[in-house]
Amino acid sequence: MTVLAGAEPFSHTGSTEVGILLCHGFTGTPASMRPWAEHLAEAGFTVRCPLLPGHGTTWQEMNRTEWPDWYGHVRTELESLLETCETVFVAGLSMGGTLSLRLAQEFGDRIAGIVLVNPSVMTLRWDAKLLPLLSKVLASAAAVGNDIAKPGEKELAYPRTPVRAAASLSKLWKLVRDDLPKVTQPLLLLHSVVDHVVEPKNSAIVLAGVSSTDVTEVLLENSFHVATQDNDAPLIFERSTEFFKATRLAGQVDAG
Repeated sequence: MTVLAGAEPFSHTGSTEVGILLCHGFTGTPASMRPWAEHLAEAGFTVRCPLLPGHGTTWQEMNRTEWPDWYGHVRTELESLLETCETVFVAGLSMGGTLSLRLAQEFGDRIAGIVLVNPSVMTLRWDAKLLPLLSKVLASAAAVGNDIAKPGEKELAYPRTPVRAAASLSKLWKLVRDDLPKVTQPLLLLHSVVDHVVEPKNSAIVLAGVSSTDVTEVLLENSFHVATQDNDAPLIFERSTEFFKATRLAGQVDAG
């Protein structure tokens, strides 16, 4: 299957001291994370942003994948980083945040900290409850991509939402919500005040559910859902870089 131009994975090998795994969103691609990834690479970190299975090709192809496929892929990338880098962080946008939380729940303190941008763990949409039924009779629905406030900016995402894949995502949401208390790592959560895809309640649920004691919440006042490509992108890049450096330093002090 041919990968869309611009949807290719991002990989940069920098310092072995810090490795960062970036996870993109549902129906999206690493293109939404590339500016962030490049910023982190310039800061000297080792950075990986894989293309999730079923993404970056066609929505029909994505309907042939389920959440264990997406999670298994980022899990493999994480294990590789853990083998080569002293300190490893995970960060994600939207469903990438969901996957990041699941990794945090499974790997515990092997992950030094997590950064979430508009993470999704549920939806208030009335038709979401019908997804198991709809997925059997409806192949696709209206697109969820490209929610960006910045003029002229466009997300590389599917023009339709694959319904069977969406139904699988809802199963992952429940698992992640149920296990939120297992998240203990330092957490930086940045979320948009106005988001037409992932309701702000998602961030509230995450903040209320995790067991992390080192938690920072940042409001993004000038961006919609795809904030990594929006007006607040520089803020995300700056705050996350500071978070990675400070958390790494704190870990060294504790170890000493």
